[in-house]
Amino acid sequence: MQALWMVLASFLFASMGVCVKLASSNFNAFELVLYRGLVGMVFMGLIVQARGSGLRTRFPGMQAWRSLIGVISLVAWFYAIAYLPLATAVTLNYMSSIWVAAFLIGGALLYTRGPVQPRQGLLLLTVLTGFGGVVMILRPTLEQNQLFAGLIGLMSGLLAALAYIQVTALGRVGEPEERTVFYFALGSALGGGIGVMFTGLSEWNWGAAVWLLPIGVLASIAQWCMTRAYSQGPTLVAANLQYSGIVFAALYSLLLFGDQIPLLGWLGMLVIVVSGVAATALRTQALPNPPAEEH
Repeated sequence: MQALWMVLASFLFASMGVCVKLASSNFNAFELVLYRGLVGMVFMGLIVQARGSGLRTRFPGMQAWRSLIGVISLVAWFYAIAYLPLATAVTLNYMSSIWVAAFLIGGALLYTRGPVQPRQGLLLLTVLTGFGGVVMILRPTLEQNQLFAGLIGLMSGLLAALAYIQVTALGRVGEPEERTVFYFALGSALGGGIGVMFTGLSEWNWGAAVWLLPIGVLASIAQWCMTRAYSQGPTLVAANLQYSGIVFAALYSLLLFGDQIPLLGWLGMLVIVVSGVAATALRTQALPNPPAEEH
């Protein structure tokens, strides 16, 4: 069942990316995060009420930390979607799986302070290979004057990895998925609102505004599905399954936007996917009980 939750989340996130790209023709990233948060609060508030779980949390600090990291990651991702081909932006964000592996292997080495084991060495190699895929993806962005957006997209994946680890921790202490998603929506509304105070609001355009509602609804459902996937199983298993989102995004890029991605960029995406899958398989054998997942 965990696989179905993550595949559905990946499809919905990719679909949300389409709406973000269309709405970004008129609204900046902070505005999109603000509206995404407002819609998400209403949507998830109804779900929380229907399920009777309530909004009171025993872990406000964990929720605040997860929301802070997640909101910064979301702003960065929306910015990347606006200025990069959808498939490229999604792939850079989904580097989070490789970032998680990098965090876990680094934490284990510091925790044990022992020599590097063979499987740990192979895991480190797959992580480095994944970053090689990033270089392949960023090379076309450099040629098209999109390097800054590419680096922002890469940062979104780094922060998403930290957020996903925190989601796993919240699930393990018994926090309901819908409550975690609600607080993330609340954080998005607050973070987006603060950003808009500096950037200002764009002139309202119904042609772009029509996509704001589906952004919030799709994001909320996808976030809920993703949270269930991460809270019901090993972090890296769920992280692997999210790579299906790259396939969905690539299809959207080709069919809806006609994005022109050079062969080197497609190869970079393939390298990242293969590296992420390999890193997951090796990690589960090399690091059966990583400290980072115990909190």
